[in-house]
Amino acid sequence: MFKIKQTELGEITVGREVIETIAGLAAIDCYGLVGMVAQDIQSGFWSILGVDSIRKGVSVRSSDQGLIVDVHVIVGYGIKIHEVAHNVMQKVAYVLENNAGITIAQVNVNVKGVKVLGEK
Repeated sequence: MFKIKQTELGEITVGREVIETIAGLAAIDCYGLVGMVAQDIQSGFWSILGVDSIRKGVSVRSSDQGLIVDVHVIVGYGIKIHEVAHNVMQKVAYVLENNAGITIAQVNVNVKGVKVLGEK
């Protein structure tokens, strides 16, 4: 659980899974992103996660400046990786800060692979 805000009535906390799900849904909405992959893949094989397990492609940890969010993605072939990663960073930070009121210190995008669009 992450403490989000302290009010005179009490404290607001949000579970790690909630933050990971919000970040994953924000990221997958970005142009050029094919999908999310689990951040703990040990072998060279990966599979694109479905919407129901989207949070497995996101990890969250706390810092003094706010939360650090790591997103693990697959991008489409022929699309500029830098632009896709920048869009994911902006979108995830925006959604978490504005919709959930969570202070974000960093959003790190880890590109785990490239996939030809339309390929199964």
